[in-house]
Amino acid sequence: MPKLPSRLLSVVAALALPASVALAGVPIPSATTPKPLDLGALEATSSGPITVTIAMKLHDPDGALALLQALYDPKSASFHNFLSADEFRARFAPSAADVATVTASFAKFGLSVERASSTTLRVTGTPAQLEAAFATNLHRFSVAAEGTKEAYSFRAPVKAATIPAEAAPLVQAVIGLSTRPAFHPHMKKLPDSIRSVASKPQGSAPAGGSGYPPGEFLVNDFAALYGVDPLYAKGVTGKGKTLGIVTLAAFTPSDAFAYWSAAGLTVNPNRLTVVNVDGGPGAPSDASGSDETSLDVEQSGGVAPGANVIVYQAPNTSQAFVDAFASAIDANIADTISTSWGEWEWFDNLENSPVTTQYNGSTQVSTLQAYDELFLQAALQGQSLFASAGDSGAYDVNDASYGAVPPNVSLALTVDSPASDPFITAAGGTTLPGTQTFTFNDPSLPPFSVTIKNERVWSWDYLDGLCTELGYTPIACGIFPVGGGGGVSVYFKTPFYQSFTPGIRRSQPNQSVTDYAGIFTGSSTPTLLYNLPANYPGRNLPDVSANADPDTGYQIYYTSDQTGFGILTFIGGTSFVAPQLNGVTALLNQYLHGRVGLMNIPYYLISDLGGSGASSKSPLHPIKYGNNEFYNGGAPYTPAAGLGVINAANLAEAMHDIGFGR
Repeated sequence: MPKLPSRLLSVVAALALPASVALAGVPIPSATTPKPLDLGALEATSSGPITVTIAMKLHDPDGALALLQALYDPKSASFHNFLSADEFRARFAPSAADVATVTASFAKFGLSVERASSTTLRVTGTPAQLEAAFATNLHRFSVAAEGTKEAYSFRAPVKAATIPAEAAPLVQAVIGLSTRPAFHPHMKKLPDSIRSVASKPQGSAPAGGSGYPPGEFLVNDFAALYGVDPLYAKGVTGKGKTLGIVTLAAFTPSDAFAYWSAAGLTVNPNRLTVVNVDGGPGAPSDASGSDETSLDVEQSGGVAPGANVIVYQAPNTSQAFVDAFASAIDANIADTISTSWGEWEWFDNLENSPVTTQYNGSTQVSTLQAYDELFLQAALQGQSLFASAGDSGAYDVNDASYGAVPPNVSLALTVDSPASDPFITAAGGTTLPGTQTFTFNDPSLPPFSVTIKNERVWSWDYLDGLCTELGYTPIACGIFPVGGGGGVSVYFKTPFYQSFTPGIRRSQPNQSVTDYAGIFTGSSTPTLLYNLPANYPGRNLPDVSANADPDTGYQIYYTSDQTGFGILTFIGGTSFVAPQLNGVTALLNQYLHGRVGLMNIPYYLISDLGGSGASSKSPLHPIKYGNNEFYNGGAPYTPAAGLGVINAANLAEAMHDIGFGR
């Protein structure tokens, strides 16, 4: 592991925050998290008021979609005449009359209602009032402490909720009846089985990079690999632009400044702003995922060192995630926004909503539609959004971090939310070429080496032989299912910008999710959670990719609440790619003299116009090798790696040439 340069020790000391007395953030659920204990009715265990978020339907969704296409058509008179937040509210947000109807409906139960954003309301009352309004029962649950993870509690309905009849036609989702931690960060570390042997990457670092080998890369190496350096040479740093990070764990700001200094970057010491949403996520902690937030800030702010950074940090709940996006989008200050948290898209089914899915009109959904209309608002305002596509390859639901691998849960082709939304750019993962050598503790065994000749889709199938030598199956070794997330949404239909792109797929037949071990249900009886629809014409993801394999990955500067400050190495995951694309887009905004908005539209347009290929002048380079444990690499599009990887400077020129510059 690289040592902290001595010149940075004073930086870390000067920027370190005083010890916080705030409670640490709620731990991320994992495979070993104790089962929740039902403490009984919420009213009996908590008499204070609680607040839920109501997402309302847009006033004119068809008109909003029509305007979206006009705003992104270089031939349209409306091209890039993005709306302000006030203009969006006036044209498409729920009307004052609709808000009044919903308010009156909940007021009958003694609940107070206030408008929180253009599309969301905050409804507050006692547990009894909320139970009466939504015809449900709320209980308090507790989760015992585990190792260094603190105990915590949450509320959740134990009976399906319903919406009052007068409000139901106007309401998109009710979010917050449950406060159970819902999301996982898409950061990946080497599994313990691989850490038990020494990884020695070979080959030189990219020219113009940090000089560190793969596994210890900095943002300098991303810039060298993906064509960012020519933009820097022209003075493009993101100056005058603002990056947004939506995250569910707190972080230590001094880590980011130490990282940027180590990368040789000159940044404004006042560039960081932290916005605590819904009270914030609590103090930084390993258990809550603070290393994720650290890397998000370091990567996005490192790729665009001249930009300002706003961190919208919220508790790890569905309600707070929606509220954080609503805050960032309604404020309309951040030009480009990323998140590296997510969950299988069907899990949004677990909270109440009157909205049914698009494919069969029966299954209840929740925050998916709330996200969708928020992200549509962002696209109309010219804000660019990015989300990690996940780290479980084609099998998002089978994430090993919460023990959902077979045989605990059936293997099913699934994708991650919010990356599956068509108004956000889904970031996939690759592995860089080179030789990796592993030396066993047993001196009688020769070193194990594997050579990757071309940048390929990230999965760890290339380590099968190593795991065999170690005596593990791929699942026991921790290498399956692992890789860049990708596949076909079974909620969102194929968006217009993917309509003419070769390689777009439909959902596969015979896919179902059965929980055999109570991983999600807590039941000892096998439970069929979901039969996925076959041949559904869904939104394909990811859109573009970049290096995400921990074996060819990066450093994080991070202050642990357990061990203090340190430099983590061999860290990867699509968590890196989303903030990196966030930073690149801030550069594009500066270079093209204005917001570029939803990047999926120029990405696919450039590909459809022939801008995808192996030429050094190509804006997009398809990834033709490897797989994500189901979908193979290919060109011009594949659900394994999307349209491939970008060359940022070529992309900037191509966007200018097709009219996306001023």
